Amino acid sequence: MLGSKMFTLALFALLCPGPTQSRDTHSLHYIYTALSKPVGLPGIHEFTAMGLLDGRMIDYFDSEHQAKVPKQQWMRERLPADYWDKGTQSRKSKQQWFKVNIGILMERMRQNDSGNLHVLQWMHGCEGETNSDGTLRFVRGMDMYSYDGGDFLSFDDKNGVWVAPTPEAEPTKRKWDDVQVLKEYTKGYLENECIDWLSKFVNYGQQQLKKKSPPELHVFAKNSRVQTNIVLTCLATGFYPKDVIMRIRRNGRVLTADDGLKSSGPLPNNDDTFQRREYVEVLKSDTSPYSCEVFHKATNVSLSESWDLSMLPVPDDDGSAVIGLVAALLLVLIGVGVILLVLRKRRINGRWNEQPVCQHRVIIVAMAPRMRPSNKSI
Repeated sequence: MLGSKMFTLALFALLCPGPTQSRDTHSLHYIYTALSKPVGLPGIHEFTAMGLLDGRMIDYFDSEHQAKVPKQQWMRERLPADYWDKGTQSRKSKQQWFKVNIGILMERMRQNDSGNLHVLQWMHGCEGETNSDGTLRFVRGMDMYSYDGGDFLSFDDKNGVWVAPTPEAEPTKRKWDDVQVLKEYTKGYLENECIDWLSKFVNYGQQQLKKKSPPELHVFAKNSRVQTNIVLTCLATGFYPKDVIMRIRRNGRVLTADDGLKSSGPLPNNDDTFQRREYVEVLKSDTSPYSCEVFHKATNVSLSESWDLSMLPVPDDDGSAVIGLVAALLLVLIGVGVILLVLRKRRINGRWNEQPVCQHRVIIVAMAPRMRPSNKSI
């Protein structure tokens, strides 16, 4: 049980980068994640916080190292030491806030068993579009909470109210709606201060943000858990920005979810580029031609590869079958996680977007000159 929870947590953190980007649109998002207890796994901390500019990590804090640090060279060069000192103090304060409030939620939901892991997350940020004079105008903001992977509370920026999708969140909604200064602060931060910082960061990091990388395309096949089937996988990797169009075709026809097609969505590599996988399970006896194609608009690169179905994978022995089963389960988790995140983001935006929002594992940073109202507790 713990293993699946931790995998989902890591997936959320990886997919959290934000909304679909175009060459005229930029986003700034922050992600906070708190666990109800330490788990003793490498790279998984009781509390983490990170900032993302156009899907790239720009700063990071965790409960082990206790310091907000830059993750891009231009952040290190352009921002003074007191920015990082104040940011560190702010995130230490947020760490305590999360510790208290995750306890409140566990009590509210009668989760008194100490053996289970619980996760409280907060995503917060904004998206801006470039005007003709080069300035950024506000497009949309996001301020939302999740608990144990489910929607808990979000801010309706248009109407200036908090939205509670579950009965357990109703007490928090009523409490926060009664604090007028909190609603005014949240709306003002999303529409003004967040955009101001987004504009500043885009200006600071414009050299890096202009760098574009085309995708590499790979296709491969592996055995399915069903002996008569194989899984065809298409992998595009090494591209930036993260917007790509991927298609798997059978006899020239584009496959869809109705055909069993699954997608990982865009996932970050460790070099600030992205990867994306699409895969489908087919019969080994199917001799139809299958191909995969990818189009990366930013670099205007279009690639296509075909599978040679005469070269099927070697049949699994008992040991590799177990490995294949584990891998298949992980792929299912990825697919489910991506679908949930896509639906969550689409509900927020009120429209359908091609890319999911992230989910790498949401947000207030100590860069705003004003402080959040101190009485904000769940």
